[in-house]
Amino acid sequence: MAGQRADGSAPGRVPVERRLPRWAEVRPLLQLRPPSLDRTAARLAAAASVADVRMLAWRRTPRAVFDYTDGAAGTEAALRRSRSAFARVELRPRVLRDVSEVDLTTTVLGAPAAAPFAFGPTGFTRMMHHEGEPAVARVAEREGLVYALSTMGTTSVEALAEAAPSGRRWFQLYLWRDREASADFVRRAHASGYEALVLTVDTPVGGPRLRDVRNGLTIPPSLTLKTLADMAIHPAWWANLLTTQPLEFASFRSSGGSVSDLASRIFDPTATVADVAWLRGAWPGKLVVKGVQCADDARAVVDAGADGVVVSNHGGRQLDRAPVPLEVLPEVVAAVGDRAEVYLDGGVLSGADVVAGIASGANAVLVGRAYLYGLMAGGERGVQRVHDILRAEVRHTMQLLGVTRVADLGPEHVRLRA
Repeated sequence: MAGQRADGSAPGRVPVERRLPRWAEVRPLLQLRPPSLDRTAARLAAAASVADVRMLAWRRTPRAVFDYTDGAAGTEAALRRSRSAFARVELRPRVLRDVSEVDLTTTVLGAPAAAPFAFGPTGFTRMMHHEGEPAVARVAEREGLVYALSTMGTTSVEALAEAAPSGRRWFQLYLWRDREASADFVRRAHASGYEALVLTVDTPVGGPRLRDVRNGLTIPPSLTLKTLADMAIHPAWWANLLTTQPLEFASFRSSGGSVSDLASRIFDPTATVADVAWLRGAWPGKLVVKGVQCADDARAVVDAGADGVVVSNHGGRQLDRAPVPLEVLPEVVAAVGDRAEVYLDGGVLSGADVVAGIASGANAVLVGRAYLYGLMAGGERGVQRVHDILRAEVRHTMQLLGVTRVADLGPEHVRLRA
């Protein structure tokens, strides 16, 4: 054929010489490991990101439980926009910096923290895994992070203090219609050594969680034909549910229905800024207000005595199409950052997200869903794996930005693309 050499090769190509490899060359390439009897540990070790851990959680928990954690209110636009905002972040590095040593320590409410993120409050945590809130608190205690226990938690104020006695513990409070019940929480948290109260203010009523409605999720989970069928798919979760302490709220008894229904029955829709001032007078420790979504509200709660504010839309779980926390953060920092600490919450699923929040002005970033994915994937070990992933990603991102201290992260390192 025209264009070929006599030996059949194409012009301009040199024939490749073939040979049999020697064992000494193959042996270093073999990395065979004995099979692990601990399948949970093996799965977690193979997870390279929070997204990987999320997929493990999806496989290991019932659909209704996963959706309760993963979902948001209404059309879930607020959740999608929060994630989209982080996707629009452009990190702007400075090169030729010595980043061989990176210090992740910072201060949160005036006390040392080992990293610029904290474990935020989440409700009904033992539904995700029977180890529940104590598993999260123990990881936070070990790693030098803040952990906030929710009023809607499945572990009491006192029991959590026993589980993590030397950890930095905050207690998240909702204002109830029964104000004496709220006051009792304040007294118990103080007696148990909690350093701060976190008052959540974006819940005059419960948000419409449509995934929960479609899945028929009730509190506690009901044994219906649908859930009985799910037992065959997730036998370990159901075995843990049925053989450990009854799954219930630690602070009150539920009368049934969804979490959103329950919230609308017990939360106080008449709460005002005056109640922040009341709480300031009743609580001797630090006071943080969570759920702030504009500069004017930030000024109001700081004027009423708040030591910190959390820019948050409740993870998109309350008002659908609510403001995006990352986009609101700079105006809140400009309004009150000289008088109170400002934290960011919502849509944080990576260490790069944490760095973006700090560079945008936050003193620290709260994570929620991320560690819940870990809890569902493997209990305390899963939470530990998520912490390790986030911490490594924060360090790596700072090194690539040319920054060696959390305090040196600033607006020059980040911008939101249109």
